[in-house]
Amino acid sequence: MSVPVIICDDHHAFRKGLETLVNATAEFQVVATFANCNQIVKALRQYQPELVLLDINMPGIDGLTGLELIRNEFPTLKVIMLTVFDDDASVYKAIRMGADGYILKSTAPEKILEALRDVSAGGVVMTPAIARQVLRLFNDPATKPAQAYDLSSREKEVLSLLVNGESSKQIGERLFISTETVRSHIKRIYQKMQVSSRAEAVRKALGNGI
Repeated sequence: MSVPVIICDDHHAFRKGLETLVNATAEFQVVATFANCNQIVKALRQYQPELVLLDINMPGIDGLTGLELIRNEFPTLKVIMLTVFDDDASVYKAIRMGADGYILKSTAPEKILEALRDVSAGGVVMTPAIARQVLRLFNDPATKPAQAYDLSSREKEVLSLLVNGESSKQIGERLFISTETVRSHIKRIYQKMQVSSRAEAVRKALGNGI
């Protein structure tokens, strides 16, 4: 069964192109598209999507405000932000607000679909360019939060590799520890961060500059 998707983007040509791209797959089906987030809560209740693609900059209710509305009403709904990457503050704010992915509009079509698949499976997605920018922002003392959840050095290492998308087996090989030990570290990380999934842990890690 296809994953239902809603697209919000004010650029008609891009919106239609993205709709065509998504609908060409067997995994996803666009159930509605909008030029802004003015009716986003009503639309989510009506169409019940599992994934939403939001442009950052739109007239009316923009993507960041739309993300806030979504998180207030549908805290577990998966959301990917779309951007031309001209606003560092928006990148930082969207991640702290709980966006599941953040990709450039110029991203290759196959990479956009890959991002949809990763986020749908519970992952967190950022293009390399955005990841570099996020790291720069989190290393800026003016924006870096203080919350560290009392993670040990080893737990921070494991969390960092989780953020990079590595599996428990890959983490074990990189750190020269067993997969079972990695799972134990992950369990403690989840407990300390009060999360129940990799996606939640990654969002909190990025949002707190760990």
